[in-house]
Amino acid sequence: MPKQPAFPGLRDAMKKKQTRRELFLAEMDAVVPWTRLLALIEPHYPKAGPKGDRPPILLETMLRIYFLQDWYALSDPMAEETLYDSEAMRRFAGIELGDDRIPDETTILNFRHLLERHSLTEAIFAGVNAHLSDKGITLRSGTLVDATIIDAPSSTKNKCWRTRSRDVCQSASNIEQVTAFNIAQFER
Repeated sequence: MPKQPAFPGLRDAMKKKQTRRELFLAEMDAVVPWTRLLALIEPHYPKAGPKGDRPPILLETMLRIYFLQDWYALSDPMAEETLYDSEAMRRFAGIELGDDRIPDETTILNFRHLLERHSLTEAIFAGVNAHLSDKGITLRSGTLVDATIIDAPSSTKNKCWRTRSRDVCQSASNIEQVTAFNIAQFER
């Protein structure tokens, strides 16, 4: 008999342990001066167009995603992926899966460019760092590694070292000699 799906909020409320990510995000939610930062960006943020355009994502949501990108070293595409994957990050950004739109990577990129175009990034992080240091909090940077698998042709040099096959080594050596010869001819 299949399990009956639970409501996501109820499932989270019944969790016995908070992760380090959830604890960190809860603390940052409490200490970052969101109102002051939103007031700094709001004059530059686009409003809904009169032509019936799709309304922009909430400014606070975009700012919180921008901070997630900085704290977790996320690229624009990875930020979008992470918002789909991580309930903790969605909750921090104020996104309810199923109710709210998750911004795509282009929307995230455009927001970052908006901040850069109006020289707001320096003001944001200087303000946040000053505010946090007043509260005795120091953020140190760390890196999450985004591993991506890339198809690449195997190297004949590697085959030579692994197999110790004389034929493979010989052909790899010939290729290197021809390449060196062609380069030498080109330089003359």
